[in-house]
Amino acid sequence: MKWFGRPGFRPDDQTPRSSVSLRINLFFFGTFFIFVIIMVRLAGLQFVEADELTETEASRETKDVPLAAIRGNILAEGGEKLAYSTPVQSLYVTLTQEYTARAKNKDTGLLEYTAEARALTASLADRLVSVFEQYGDPAAAKKLTREDILASLDLDFRVSPGYMPRKIKTGLTVEEVAHLMENKEQYPGISVVEESSRHYDKDTVAVQTVGFMQQFRYTESYNLYKNIRHAMKQTGADPGLGYREDEFVGIYGLEQQYQRELRGKNGYLTLSVNAQNMAKEVMATVPPVKGYDIWTTINKKVQMQTEQAIKDQLNWLHHNPVQGTTHTAALIGYAVAMEVDTGKVITMAHMPDYDPNVWNQPEVFKSIKENYLNGTITQNTSGVSGHGLKSLIYLGSTVKPLSVLIGLNEGLFTTGDTYQDKGIAYFGKNDSSSVRNSSGHVLGKLTPAEAIQESSNAFMIDMIGNPLYKKYQGESVNVWDRYLKAFGLGVSTQSGLPGESAGVADYLNKEDSVQSSMVYASFGQKGKYTALQLAQYTAMLANEGQRLKPQLVSRITDAEGNTVTEFGREVLNTVSFDPSYWKEIKRGMNTKVKAFDGFPYDFARKTGTSEMDAAGAIRDNGVFIAYAPRENPKLAVAVVIPEGGFGALSAAPVARRIFEAYDAEYGLDGIPKKNIEK
Repeated sequence: MKWFGRPGFRPDDQTPRSSVSLRINLFFFGTFFIFVIIMVRLAGLQFVEADELTETEASRETKDVPLAAIRGNILAEGGEKLAYSTPVQSLYVTLTQEYTARAKNKDTGLLEYTAEARALTASLADRLVSVFEQYGDPAAAKKLTREDILASLDLDFRVSPGYMPRKIKTGLTVEEVAHLMENKEQYPGISVVEESSRHYDKDTVAVQTVGFMQQFRYTESYNLYKNIRHAMKQTGADPGLGYREDEFVGIYGLEQQYQRELRGKNGYLTLSVNAQNMAKEVMATVPPVKGYDIWTTINKKVQMQTEQAIKDQLNWLHHNPVQGTTHTAALIGYAVAMEVDTGKVITMAHMPDYDPNVWNQPEVFKSIKENYLNGTITQNTSGVSGHGLKSLIYLGSTVKPLSVLIGLNEGLFTTGDTYQDKGIAYFGKNDSSSVRNSSGHVLGKLTPAEAIQESSNAFMIDMIGNPLYKKYQGESVNVWDRYLKAFGLGVSTQSGLPGESAGVADYLNKEDSVQSSMVYASFGQKGKYTALQLAQYTAMLANEGQRLKPQLVSRITDAEGNTVTEFGREVLNTVSFDPSYWKEIKRGMNTKVKAFDGFPYDFARKTGTSEMDAAGAIRDNGVFIAYAPRENPKLAVAVVIPEGGFGALSAAPVARRIFEAYDAEYGLDGIPKKNIEK
């Protein structure tokens, strides 16, 4: 067959030539596409990510090391220092390259410190021991040894990264500082830094309220410090916010509540580091900013007299029979006094207390480990009575003013109604269960006010507990619960103190019948609350329906004494009742209390003796609430003595001394008695 076309051309030549051309085109197209991607990426790096990458590269070459600020003070109302910091000089060593030079061991193939580095480290330790021996405080309890210093240097980086300065000694003497600074070239990497040492009032004033501190490295379980750790990890976080692992921080009481204000703001060193993450030199220094001072509402004199009153009363109960027996199991006591018109907490006492300057020493902590938290706000590790009762106990008869208010407001009776008290009240199916008055007293004809005054259990059951159950049936305990919470019983007081308990509403226990729960709740045997809640409740009775936030801090000031924040009266909620109801319960809060014989003011009060099972028997707890004066009240007081027996005999004497201490300092009538010549 003859083919037409170009000479030498055959149809089957088209396939290989076309394939080669296609491959060449794909190659050039792919190369061009990759080139475009590279150019776009380079443009992005240059114009979009340049600043971020520069910062990242710089962060690899530099590290910020926090410098702790001087912590602010916690002051009593009169300016006395309850917790305060004093400046101390501390010696740090930064592990520069001279100390950390390493070389490969020919035998093992492992990197080891060079002979020169080991010699320099040993020499430093020996010379520092000599300096401390020659210029240190001869009365110091512990002398640092060569081994102590080598351990502090942490050459294996088990505690801190290589660039972090190592704290060798705190509390340097003037002579030690002078020698080290004058001969700094002889001690490579050393620096003397001013830090602070925390101290607490030697009079041990309100120690559980003030709180205590521990190192930041032990705070992983605290939400406050979890948030701080998270913030520290954020890119671009202010290095001044950084916490050192060995920095002391507040972990209870006001020390924790106002941690951010007290701490101030750390300074920091910017260090250049090498590839091994070791410090090369200090690039910049930003000094720390001193923390703010916290002014509490606690009056030191009233607080100390309250604490002494509780100690004296516990001792008295151990040696004097009440109702025929001594109360040697009464080992703990709690008291809170709160101003009725301002909400200021004047005293918050939990006894026994301890010395917070030495509390964390092992031998000391062993003796207080069940008693170092604040029993006026929680029952956790805050004291235990002889038979195992803690700070949350039943209200007892102190609930009766509120019971009567509930009965009046629910229309179960009026202020003009009377009740014939027979000393006993029946309830349950076919009235198969009963409750008697204390000591079985038959009280006869009673008005609502007289039922409070005479502390009639029968009235509370027949006129309030049972009728409320019949009115609301299964919902009655929830109705009761809403009333109590409106008065601060079963909710936080909003004091802001860490670890505050809301109390325990046993009347909501579904294992008990609703009727039984209402019966016992009506006279105070189904709800456990704190002393602070009782004080807030009492203040609310006094000011006729306004629940005030307990104020423990009046103001915050800076290092120059300027007020940064001021706290005032704060109403949390208001309960509106007919004025005649308030008058009725005010008349009823008039129980005879021998401890107040001769007290110069008319005052409203209610004794309470709650019963709780402990160690196989029923134990009587002393509870007492009062406010004074009855008209134009100034101060509300609550006292709790677990296993103290009748409240009138165990708790009331403590309240009397609190009122007298307040009267001396401020005047229950507005005239401080300390200024009046006797």
